[in-house]
Amino acid sequence: MKAPSLLSIALATTVLGLGTNAMAKSKAPELVKCEESLGTIALVEGSQAGWSEWKLGSPRALLNTLAIESGCFTPHNAADEKPARFLVTAIAGSQEDVDQGIELAKTGASEALLRSGAAGKVLSKVPMGGALVGAFGMFGGKKKTVAAGLSVVSPVNGQTLATGSGTVKKSTLNFRGSGGAWASDIASSAGYQSSKNGKMLTEAYILAFNEIVAQRNILEAAPAAASPEPAKARTAVDTVMRTSPAKDGETVRTLRAGSELSPTGERSGLFIEVTDNYGTRGWVSVEDME
Repeated sequence: MKAPSLLSIALATTVLGLGTNAMAKSKAPELVKCEESLGTIALVEGSQAGWSEWKLGSPRALLNTLAIESGCFTPHNAADEKPARFLVTAIAGSQEDVDQGIELAKTGASEALLRSGAAGKVLSKVPMGGALVGAFGMFGGKKKTVAAGLSVVSPVNGQTLATGSGTVKKSTLNFRGSGGAWASDIASSAGYQSSKNGKMLTEAYILAFNEIVAQRNILEAAPAAASPEPAKARTAVDTVMRTSPAKDGETVRTLRAGSELSPTGERSGLFIEVTDNYGTRGWVSVEDME
């Protein structure tokens, strides 16, 4: 896969103020689509839970719906022993809150641009780039804005891989008709559909989500967390592995003292289910284990 250019990185990275939401627009945003999931995500609510100020609930369900509807991520199942590939933190509030929450130059791409001094050269070739960067610190304004931010962190090394933000002054989403059904479903998943602020926050999260997916090359290259090693157990005495959790259960094989076994997590009375180093499965009495 072709590596992203400095120009595409600059356009995709919201910390440089070049998100698609930075320019005035009248057309409602479309949700980005992916042919394959980039991996599982576990959602974390950031300390800036600005949605509560607008009497809105957590965006957790909304972000799960975005992941599923787009096909770009798979919500992590808490019952799955394999860890999520990405941790996604969601924040909301004013534009200033979100800008400060995401923090400048969090992604490796934008940090490299800034440290190398290349950011100015790259942005000078982007229409309005210099003006946008110069206005980055000019937050707020008289008109109320609703902003949302997302950051993707690798659980392997704690590195922030991608960030995205969306700022909305007036929502362009249309929940009516077949064309707006997808946006209505996304808003409804979090109970945002009946509130003006909820509608604006839904759009802001869609913009932020699209910006994260625009950095898919970085996400695809991120290392996956290894599955945890299964717990080990040893026999304390010579014993047997049985087909059922009972003393009269048929013998699968004999086990010498000190045999290493992997518990499956299943237990019945005084017996636990285990597998040996060859993959043989059976039941052993806990009274015979260390």
